[in-house]
Amino acid sequence: MSRKPASRSMDRTTVSHDHEHGTGRCLNILRRLSDYIDDDLPQTICREIRAHLGACPHCESFVESLRQTVSLCRHRPAAMLSAADRARLRQGILKAAARR
Repeated sequence: MSRKPASRSMDRTTVSHDHEHGTGRCLNILRRLSDYIDDDLPQTICREIRAHLGACPHCESFVESLRQTVSLCRHRPAAMLSAADRARLRQGILKAAARR
């Protein structure tokens, strides 16, 4: 007689949903996250995003991480850069843009 595997309780990390990460709905959510976190979206879209986050633990974790990052950035003063540091940064950005 074969034994059934012990059943795991369903938690948010084991719930499946009908999309692949990085495509479709997750991608649409990611495009709107900044406005969502800043509370700059209509309520209908916010409800849609909250429903998705409730069903997608990966997106939910990403949003929480983003919220923490935004909070840290808002509460830290901007670093002061010397003129030489600014020039070096500018050159690095221009060089990287030229490679594209």
